[in-house]
Amino acid sequence: MKKLLVILFLLSTVVLKADNNYPIVLVHGFLGWGPEELGGYKYWGGTEDLQKILEEKGYQVFTVSVGPVSSNWERAIEVYTQLKGGQIDYGNVHAKKYGIVQMPEGKKYVGLYSEWDENHPVHLIGHSMGGQTIRMLQYQLSQIIISDTTNNAPEKSALLGEEKNGWIASITSIATPHDGTTLANIMTKTFPCLQNIIGIANVVGSGFYDFDLEHWGFSRGENETWSSYRRRMKDHLAWGTKNICAWDLSLDGAKELNSTLIVDPNIYYFSFQTTATNLDTSTGYYIPKEDAMLLTRPRAKILGSTISYWKDGSSTDSTWFNNDGVVNTISMTGPKTGVNGPDPIIEYQENDLLIPGQWYTLGPYDLDHWSIIGHTLSDEEWARARSLYLAHAERLKKLTLN
Repeated sequence: MKKLLVILFLLSTVVLKADNNYPIVLVHGFLGWGPEELGGYKYWGGTEDLQKILEEKGYQVFTVSVGPVSSNWERAIEVYTQLKGGQIDYGNVHAKKYGIVQMPEGKKYVGLYSEWDENHPVHLIGHSMGGQTIRMLQYQLSQIIISDTTNNAPEKSALLGEEKNGWIASITSIATPHDGTTLANIMTKTFPCLQNIIGIANVVGSGFYDFDLEHWGFSRGENETWSSYRRRMKDHLAWGTKNICAWDLSLDGAKELNSTLIVDPNIYYFSFQTTATNLDTSTGYYIPKEDAMLLTRPRAKILGSTISYWKDGSSTDSTWFNNDGVVNTISMTGPKTGVNGPDPIIEYQENDLLIPGQWYTLGPYDLDHWSIIGHTLSDEEWARARSLYLAHAERLKKLTLN
């Protein structure tokens, strides 16, 4: 009997330490695109395909395509529905609040991973705004959203009307503005980073790219030029609401998110920091690195010397100057500005015994906001970025999960 108990104990230990084989889901950021939207040029990998690279190493990977300028609320619902399948439903309360179409026609999906549930969880990886989006998805999965307060009736959608705990194994953010970016106040006026897409569109054909705003009643005309489409998007009334990316990426918008999207004690959290600047000791500002791409330099210089303010009058300081050309590096470590105070955040150490419910931050790595996902002219940079993903995929596989 004693021998049997020892054997059972050893078997249980093996099970607890066994690798997990949960799928990885890649979620793009602001102005991102899906696998088929820009021809053969991938958001995750550029001229290469990160999904394919990971799959060749034995990982199951899904890449979703969500609204490039939509709010995190809507983007998270799109991630869920594309994975699980069904009709997009942004929720009755949300639709009425912002005057959008609750269930846009044509937004129906077969489901990339229809078996997704608490017994088949996923590892979520989000770049830039995608890191906020996957945190929002975790919130939506854990809540029951009330649609009719009179009858205390929940939303009718499977996501918003039911509690779904245990569906996420880990959350990884890459160059994510958890506390916002000081570039956000410029974002609605000049669309920084859009020139990256314009350049690509000129090569592969701009007909591939869509802002995915059917719920706002906004779509591209049949023969409309790319410049006209872009101009109408830039002038759309949505930019004056909180239901758009510019609010979520701002300092105050991120603070609002951080007050709601708190860590789950059963989920592992990782954050990757990037930088494209160096300290100029003569001024105290951060300036673009010598090898920074030309498209990165102007924004990196602005971020490296700009003080921005929250609505309560408090301001950022010099610790916000280091940046990757789009996001302040300090904002990437994890959420710190919510009303409940900062999330638990520690530096990742290779031999640490990892526990869920706190952020492990890695970096900062000498890669700008775009080279970390493969948009670079340097083979050496992409090789470094690729090795980070492969190492992290292995890290996620080794996580001890219930």
